[in-house]
Amino acid sequence: MRALDIAATGMQAQQTNVEVISNNIANMTTTGYKRERVEFQDLIYQNLRRTGSNSSDAGTIVPSGVQIGLGVKTAAVYRINEQGNLQQTSNSLDLAINGNGYFQVTLPSGQTAYTRDGTFGLAPDGTIVTADGYTVQPGIQIPSNATNVTINSSGQVQVTLSGQTAPQTLGQLQIAVFPNNAGLQAEGSNLFTQTAASGAPVSGNPASAGFGQVMQGFVEASNVNVVTEITNLITAQRAYEMNSKVITAGDQMMSTLTNL
Repeated sequence: MRALDIAATGMQAQQTNVEVISNNIANMTTTGYKRERVEFQDLIYQNLRRTGSNSSDAGTIVPSGVQIGLGVKTAAVYRINEQGNLQQTSNSLDLAINGNGYFQVTLPSGQTAYTRDGTFGLAPDGTIVTADGYTVQPGIQIPSNATNVTINSSGQVQVTLSGQTAPQTLGQLQIAVFPNNAGLQAEGSNLFTQTAASGAPVSGNPASAGFGQVMQGFVEASNVNVVTEITNLITAQRAYEMNSKVITAGDQMMSTLTNL
């Protein structure tokens, strides 16, 4: 009986749906997190009577035919790169990108990773680093005698040194944009890496054409909408229950045949 296998694919699909929704809810307070959405596709069809085939020697054509679908499959899990709310922290090394782009981070392996999480700090030598100690490109060092650190919307890092009044520019943070943000590979720890699907990164100065601007003293909150996620969770749960009812009905039909 096909109904058992078809309903099983439906239950598996909704299980995946619930797992993605649960990950969204779990990361509702994760800095820079982007919510995900599952996309489904129907499986192949079994042709019991092919559409467009001849139904007689006179050349009459079957107008619709008989096709039986074999269920559903998970096609993709899309990352929705909608801007999250900006939360003020008043920390001089907390940065948020308002618009398109990612901060560039150098991993211990030498590979470049990308992140929207701008909760930065200082290494022992004064280099601006992530919460895990990875260097934020281009590796700007803040002097130990700096009394004030200012990062403007275009990413320029300026400091005021002890005993001086005029600020000094130490360098400029650059951000990267991709042709397809959804194609980035999530590595955990709020980091992403380039893939063939994402396309090659294009680096540029913040606040220039096509690039977001840097906001000092802010962090970008998760773009998860709890109300939407709970609604999706209820819908997925009901769909799971309905597929289980199909399996129960199929089992009862097979039981009836067995008892004949």
